[in-house]
Amino acid sequence: MPLLTAPVASAGAPGCDTKPFRAALAELGTAGASGVSVTVKSPRCGVLSAGVGLADLRTGRAVVGDEHSRIASNTKTWVATVVLQLVGEGRLRLDDTVDRHLPGLIRTEHYDGRTITVRQLLQHTSGLPDYLEAPFWEDETAHRWDHIEPLETVRQALTLPPPTDKPFSYSNTNTNLVGLIVAEVTGRDIGTEIRQRIVKPLGLRGTSWPGDRTTLPEPDLRGYVKRDGKVLDWTEWNVSAADASGALVSTGADVTVFWSALMSGKLLAPAQLAEMKRTVPDPTVPDGRYGLGVERYVPSPGLVTWGHGGFMETGHKLRNAVTGDGRRAVTLLIGSEEFDEERVDATLRTLIRDLR
Repeated sequence: MPLLTAPVASAGAPGCDTKPFRAALAELGTAGASGVSVTVKSPRCGVLSAGVGLADLRTGRAVVGDEHSRIASNTKTWVATVVLQLVGEGRLRLDDTVDRHLPGLIRTEHYDGRTITVRQLLQHTSGLPDYLEAPFWEDETAHRWDHIEPLETVRQALTLPPPTDKPFSYSNTNTNLVGLIVAEVTGRDIGTEIRQRIVKPLGLRGTSWPGDRTTLPEPDLRGYVKRDGKVLDWTEWNVSAADASGALVSTGADVTVFWSALMSGKLLAPAQLAEMKRTVPDPTVPDGRYGLGVERYVPSPGLVTWGHGGFMETGHKLRNAVTGDGRRAVTLLIGSEEFDEERVDATLRTLIRDLR
């Protein structure tokens, strides 16, 4: 039997039906993950949080839904939001080239910063390879405790041949480069801009930029990987290299607040939110489409949702979906590298469809 923590309905929520939530928890308990933190938002129930499995296999601590986790590439949406705010302020344009803000940084046989735009970086159509493909990263744990500047990750990518999958080619290099552009425009690093523009205004007390901190705030969702048949706890890690492409730490509740605020227009003006939702085909996902730091999903006919998955080498994963008006949302923080992803994704689709 999977270990479940029971959801508690929001106070003053007449007509709240937690059956879809409870059914999802039961299904997630069969997916093989060590632990899953689940947060949902719906018009009738408000915000509910609960958990499946264990947050810490060593101590037996159960997941209850308030754990801190690495949200990995979900960070890209937070970064895109900062960029689009700057666009709205007239401090940056989506069609600005990399060279306009970082002159001479990208000038090789294969890549030219004079032709790569901010829009292309956010949309993963720049043609830049993923720095994680560089030989530097072949040994998974060799740089586990190292501080690595985002500029170094860009330089690693520039030594690689162009990706073969075009025009869309998902690359962490793109967003790290965006972070460098934001720093050049504002005079502050991307972590500071996220904190000032998103975290503080929304009152997100569980969200932090880790820098060189290798541990997670308590309570934490431990991250597990399996190597040579052994389950290893890889929670502690210096993720400075991930930077704008995936460094944020947050909770299910905070991620849900952010995405709901974003989709309901509280963080971006209508023109900038419309730009974010302009998509191109993403051939890596069936019927997938990608906007500016967002993924578009159609979990059932007539229902369009938005989100952004994430995976960190620590074993942490994230899945989420939010309706276009921000009224319904699901956030899953997962503490395992390996689990039945099809089952989890199917459960997510069913849950976002059935929330009321």
